[in-house]
Amino acid sequence: MTWNLSFISEQDFTDHVRATIKKYGDKLESFDLKRFNKNIVDPVKLIFDKTVYRASWEETISNEIFRQRDKSNNNDIGYFHQRIFQYMEYCHVPPNGEEGGWDVIFQNPNGITLPDNSVVHTVYVEMKNKHNTMNSSAAGKTFIKMQNQLLKDDDCACFLVEAIAKKSQNIKWETSVDGQKVGHKLIRRVSMDKFYEIVTGQSDAFFQVCMVLPTVIKNVVESEGASLVPHDTVYEELKSIADESTISNDDIAFALAIYLLGFSSYEGFYSMLGPDTIRNIRMNNRISAYVQQLLQSTEDT
Repeated sequence: MTWNLSFISEQDFTDHVRATIKKYGDKLESFDLKRFNKNIVDPVKLIFDKTVYRASWEETISNEIFRQRDKSNNNDIGYFHQRIFQYMEYCHVPPNGEEGGWDVIFQNPNGITLPDNSVVHTVYVEMKNKHNTMNSSAAGKTFIKMQNQLLKDDDCACFLVEAIAKKSQNIKWETSVDGQKVGHKLIRRVSMDKFYEIVTGQSDAFFQVCMVLPTVIKNVVESEGASLVPHDTVYEELKSIADESTISNDDIAFALAIYLLGFSSYEGFYSMLGPDTIRNIRMNNRISAYVQQLLQSTEDT
């Protein structure tokens, strides 16, 4: 791949992608049945999902695992959007909570020209992944924070930068504080592409980043090897339970295995397995310790 980005080196970009992937942390660990049902999944929802979306059981389980993994991934992508600027000229990414808690501080000694042609030398950035992630209270607090910064520094502007904005924009941010509509020409709402343009001087800089990103992620994942490829065993463990049931209909048998995740102590569900089946399940090395504990605890109740 020919590297055409002038505002960040290939090595820095690759290192940043690798660091972002490593932020996924334990979400890259494989799911067994114990982890899958840590917070007890909703069996009825899974039955509806499987049937309404006309998915296979394997697809349904895979989708639920993806949903569980995805719940906290937005923070990791926020890390990518924010900390990439540490590699760009005149940008500084303060440690968390330091220097006023700003996500990025951009200081250009040559001046930063705003849409109304006014010039400042510093921009303080609060960064959000999506335009709708702040409620009115949070928006008000952020605006007040920016107002206070303007009072301390009369040669700056404050940006609310949104990775996924409603549209490409660099506009005066207007919001409500204590029920009153407020705005200031130096407090601005800026889409990610426009912020990249201000930092790099290139109108399509963010587009360039997006175009190389898939290849770089692929290369990093391949270079890291099997450590980044989870091996989930949930479907196999549930199928083993279904295979040991006395129900002849495979679909209903698997549904029973799903029901046992949340309803094992409820009247009727446990009895469908029968003592011989329970004994076989306990002796089956394919079944996780979690399932054996589940059956034991249910039998004891």
